[in-house]
Amino acid sequence: MKFVIQRVAHASVTINSKIEGKIQKGFLVLIGIEDNDTEKIADKMVSKMTGLRIFEDEAGKMNLSLKQVNGGVLLISQFTLYADCRKGNRPSFIRAGKPEMASHLYEYIIKKCKEQDLQVEQGIFGADMKVELLNDGPVTILLDSHELTGTENG
Repeated sequence: MKFVIQRVAHASVTINSKIEGKIQKGFLVLIGIEDNDTEKIADKMVSKMTGLRIFEDEAGKMNLSLKQVNGGVLLISQFTLYADCRKGNRPSFIRAGKPEMASHLYEYIIKKCKEQDLQVEQGIFGADMKVELLNDGPVTILLDSHELTGTENG
């Protein structure tokens, strides 16, 4: 599982010319899921993401968490995070999770974030989405379950 976390001043997702989700200060999180991911892995990823202290405190140091700044999260499924570009010019997405399983885990991640008493907005799994954001910093963090768990398979 991969989370690309962008600290934003604001972000939104539009589907079919309608804004489906919108936040002010917080995280825009692009979520990639592979076939061997599990709810247990999702729990670790959500815990790490929501605990990240990457907002500035009064001294200008990245020291505050999402909750401490009353931030929101905008969660977007993005299978292209598992693009394999090693051969040729057309990426392979063979490592991306199969839609039924990935959709289940995406919804599970949304549920887990809501349990954290955060403002949670989301895109629609599998939809053609237009995502707008103002990256604050810029600050972008990549969380990879393989690194977080110390295993090859997450």
